[in-house]
Amino acid sequence: MTLKFQEKKIYYSVVGKGEATVLLHGFLESSKIWEEFLPEFSKHGKIITIDLPGHGRSEIVSEVHRMELMAEAVHEVFKATGVKKANFIGHSMGGYVGLAFMEKYPQLINDFMLLNSTPQADSEEKKENRDRSAELVEKNKKAYVSMAIKNLLSPANSERFSDEVQDLIKEASHFPTRGITAALKGMKIRTDRTEVLKGFNGNKFLVAGEEDPLVNIPDLKAIASQANTTFISFSGGHLSYIENKSEFLKLCISSNK
Repeated sequence: MTLKFQEKKIYYSVVGKGEATVLLHGFLESSKIWEEFLPEFSKHGKIITIDLPGHGRSEIVSEVHRMELMAEAVHEVFKATGVKKANFIGHSMGGYVGLAFMEKYPQLINDFMLLNSTPQADSEEKKENRDRSAELVEKNKKAYVSMAIKNLLSPANSERFSDEVQDLIKEASHFPTRGITAALKGMKIRTDRTEVLKGFNGNKFLVAGEEDPLVNIPDLKAIASQANTTFISFSGGHLSYIENKSEFLKLCISSNK
């Protein structure tokens, strides 16, 4: 299904009935990452997946896809589906978008899971890396996409999940260059939302891979403790929904009961 958001198409899907859960994918991903989970997830409620602007089947909305802008696209899906309140699971960038949504619409969220994500803003070093990444995308999108995705897994899992990684690379290679750079620019300027997470009163989960190259595990553990958030770690890297598929599925089902 699609809706219009600022005159651009946003793709979303709805399966199942009952309590709603919104699944938000990460950078260089789309709602397809959730497809194999949907048969099981939908036994326990209504599942909404969304292609964030510039990713998957959704169109580019702006030159900069701020997290707040993408959160408004999610809110439009709420209105289109008639959902009044939902659980959220956000992978990586999807977690940033979920936190931006939480800041503006906390009353619309039940439980909240950050998956391989953080409420922290980019460090100065990471901001510089975003700029370099944007330059690389402009020069050679396919090479950048391949490198960026391959580097997300732990070394031990790179070969083990090579087919899944190639599927991600193949799809992301078709995303428009401007959609990729718009997300990079938006992530670079996102604000720190640690206090937003602390102030949210629903059940909160922070799920991390112990070998995730993009997040600082000690920092996340400290944030989880300060924010009254359940911290759960898996072996592996930044793609826990691939590297720890069965554990992730069990966690989602148990936390949704």
